[in-house]
Amino acid sequence: MRYNHLKEWEDTVDKAIEEVINDEYKFVKNDNDKTNLAILFDTGSALSDVADVMEFGAKKYSRKNWNKVDDKERYIAAPLRHLLAYSKGEKIDPESNKSHLAHAICSLLFLLEIDNEAIKLKEELQNENNR
Repeated sequence: MRYNHLKEWEDTVDKAIEEVINDEYKFVKNDNDKTNLAILFDTGSALSDVADVMEFGAKKYSRKNWNKVDDKERYIAAPLRHLLAYSKGEKIDPESNKSHLAHAICSLLFLLEIDNEAIKLKEELQNENNR
């Protein structure tokens, strides 16, 4: 009987010590309002296909060459061409031997990145003018 009380007391002390240690060394990161980029890994094989197309383009032209194109309309027309080919049953682009869908996604990513950079630049200029 006495042993049970002693064991309960030891367990209570061990638990209390553990709570103190956990509270003192607890890692806190307030990132609830940040985008969970890791969610992109839910589509890992598709991301890999997109990366393959981006590598193909980087080898053919140069890395980030897409960012030097002044005519955004090219990045509107390109995914449409790839989607049209895909809708006609052609899954693979004959030039690159890569997925038409991955090509379309790349073009859309480039367009989105260009737009995001333009918005950022516009906001920076407005902030400078407001000073």
